[in-house]
Amino acid sequence: MIEIQTQTLKVPGAVLTYDVRAVPGSSAPALLMIGSPMDASGFTDLAARFTDRTVVTYDPRGTARSTKDDPGSESTPDQHADDLSRLIRHLGGPADVFASSGGAVNGLALLAQHPELVRVLVAHEPPAAQALPDRDNALAALKRLRDLYEDKGFGYGMAGFIALADHRGEFPSDFGDGPPADPAELGTPAEDDGSRDDPLFAQNLISCTHYEPDFAALRQVKTRVVIGVGAESEGQMAYRAGLAVARRLGSEPVIFPSHHRGFIGEDPFMKGDPDAFAMVLRDVL
Repeated sequence: MIEIQTQTLKVPGAVLTYDVRAVPGSSAPALLMIGSPMDASGFTDLAARFTDRTVVTYDPRGTARSTKDDPGSESTPDQHADDLSRLIRHLGGPADVFASSGGAVNGLALLAQHPELVRVLVAHEPPAAQALPDRDNALAALKRLRDLYEDKGFGYGMAGFIALADHRGEFPSDFGDGPPADPAELGTPAEDDGSRDDPLFAQNLISCTHYEPDFAALRQVKTRVVIGVGAESEGQMAYRAGLAVARRLGSEPVIFPSHHRGFIGEDPFMKGDPDAFAMVLRDVL
């Protein structure tokens, strides 16, 4: 068993909590696994399959154990990138980075701004809606989703999020205009507790998906960048955005087993395949 050491790091406007699974004597750079708004717990299965090297996971600002000075404020990819740069320097960097979903958007921002801190970036299904050919419709659908959350609360917001994330193909101009999905049918609570500070909807949804990576800077870096997409998520927004980002970088995406969260074994929405996922990630690294 590898001992997990939990520590904190003060950064401008926030305190980050991170976990280190240290492997004494390993010559490989630390492998940093990042999501957003998914916290460190989402990488438990994947980290357990990399016992031959030090693995670091963390909770992004405003999520789980990491706090921020203004809990209700949005967190931007540039803020996350600055947080990550400080964490990697604190750890003695550079690091290899596996970044998933919103974390992949943040990882691209990190690499564009601090290329010297990243040896390899694997960005898995970044929901970079700005890169899509149907970006105007996608961005409008995301804005309607945020409005739904503000109007009806978390349960309806999550039901709408599932519908948007699972949609395959380009978004029609009126996506999300109709009556909202019933949260009860999707297992999410319909009651509105009045809170509006959720890490996904209030803090990261719009700032992440509306962020446009600095492709000019990314094409100039010497760091190896791998864009990954899930074999089972073909046609979904994050998959299509991954293809679009890879195209803008002049590279071919790597197909990973399973779906958007395929590195999680007992995912509450859909069972993943962390064994096969870890094998591909190891090969890529």
